[in-house]
Amino acid sequence: MISLPQAAPRVAKLTALSIGVALLATACGGSSTPSQTGATTPAASGIACPAPSATAGSTTAPGAGGSVPASTTTTETPLKIGSLLPTTGSLAFLGPPEIAGVNLGIKEVNDAGGVLGKPVEVIHRDSGDTKTDIATQSTTALLGSGVSAIVGAASSGVSKTVINQITGAGVIQFSPANTSPDFTTWDDKGLYWRTAPSDVLQGKVLGNYMATCGAQTVGMIVLNDAYGTGLAKNVKEAFEAAGGKVVAEELFNEGDSQFSSQVDKVIAAKPDAIALITFDQAKSIVPLMTGKGVKATQMFMVDGNTSDYSKDFQAGTLKGAQGTIPGTFAKDDFKKKLLAIDPALKDYSYAGESYDAVNLIALAAEAAKSTKGTDIAKQLKAVSEVGEKCNDYASCVTLLRNDKDIDYDGQSGPVTFSDAGDPTEAYIGIYEYQDDNTYKPSKEEFGKL
Repeated sequence: MISLPQAAPRVAKLTALSIGVALLATACGGSSTPSQTGATTPAASGIACPAPSATAGSTTAPGAGGSVPASTTTTETPLKIGSLLPTTGSLAFLGPPEIAGVNLGIKEVNDAGGVLGKPVEVIHRDSGDTKTDIATQSTTALLGSGVSAIVGAASSGVSKTVINQITGAGVIQFSPANTSPDFTTWDDKGLYWRTAPSDVLQGKVLGNYMATCGAQTVGMIVLNDAYGTGLAKNVKEAFEAAGGKVVAEELFNEGDSQFSSQVDKVIAAKPDAIALITFDQAKSIVPLMTGKGVKATQMFMVDGNTSDYSKDFQAGTLKGAQGTIPGTFAKDDFKKKLLAIDPALKDYSYAGESYDAVNLIALAAEAAKSTKGTDIAKQLKAVSEVGEKCNDYASCVTLLRNDKDIDYDGQSGPVTFSDAGDPTEAYIGIYEYQDDNTYKPSKEEFGKL
């Protein structure tokens, strides 16, 4: 059995983040107010991460009460939203929470009377992954159905295959989970938006967090696509800026099924910690690492693979491993609403971002007094900033119909868009694996871009 070396005790050197990212102290309760992290929790191989903070609050701030006034403008063309989310492929585990988030948003919009006097329609299609042409076929079908906006895809790589097709048709593409920085400068005619922050932020949080845990050296196993290499770049920059060194960075391609070479090379570099920047390939990689003596507490995962592994590994396999997922922790009342939509739901990753995407599209349509994609897109930034705070469709549309400016903040956290359609501020949740190989909220980091 090979054991990775102990990291020398130290206080990690945290630096101010570059590229306009300003991380605040750890926050709990869904607030941007910093809170104390408390004592550290000892872990194997000399890594000692900050102790978990109190989890996010159990409830969400209530929306405005009372009945929703009728729209003064009605439409002959009901708002139609498509979803392009994974039910097959390497990110299929993200499909259920994202689809539930979309369906909950649609339900609440329609319960409040719909958009411009008509119920909103939704059409779901599978995005697959980059090994197939499913996304292109699904996009063609959605555009043929006359949708004004498409929520998806989850995978940045998949979105790159359809973004020009969608935006070229004058339709909004609104991803709840794309994190590649490439989309910030994409020529999308103002029609690409996302509620998930760029991996500039997730990478900074993960890189700095591994440093706060005492790791001086890191190895990385990275999916060789827009998501993986972009995230790895930002993790590396943050970790090295904090005084650490990336001693191994091994790539693999989508569709690969053998990872022994990458695992062996990373272990040979004897890093204190290992970052797994993968999708469901982690199911094959984790057993290879633990079989060679890597401790779970040395493993740091990301949104592409922080999932429920209770049916995949023996109990205790991942106990103490940690992972990052953009967005604030899902609140208990929001989980209950999602479970009413899909009682089989186990993961909640990007459910809030998907729910928020639907609400923002619907509110922007109301603000534009139009269900045309290009008109809706022109109002998305406006409904996210500088106005009266509101956090659900009923309360927000009530304000709009009373000629008030609104500032929508949703289940994913604060939402304020840049001109490029990116969130300018967001939470990154840090989760810790339990003995049953499921993960629980540990702490949140808040950042601005």
